[in-house]
Amino acid sequence: MEVEKHSGLGIASFITSIVSGVFIFLLIAVAGVMEASTPGGLDEESAAAVMIGFFLFAFLVTTLIAFGLGIGGLIQKGRKKIFATLGTVFSAVIFVSTVLLLMVGLMMG
Repeated sequence: MEVEKHSGLGIASFITSIVSGVFIFLLIAVAGVMEASTPGGLDEESAAAVMIGFFLFAFLVTTLIAFGLGIGGLIQKGRKKIFATLGTVFSAVIFVSTVLLLMVGLMMG
């Protein structure tokens, strides 16, 4: 009887979703601090705001990639599915919550 190994795609999905989630959280925190500490608010066309927006969308794409890796890990046969499941769930929650937060921010502004 052969022992099942963890899915490489699942492990990659899990790690990628965690890393992208941490960086998205940090970017949102930095943007909030910059908005609060700048008199009159942060200029939307400043280099700092553009870079924060660019990296935010880059990490959102990374989260979608982690979701795809998780799905790939879930359909592999003969592999443990725990990391693929965690990576898929984490990346979906991170993506949806970030998009909802951005939508709330756009409605308030």
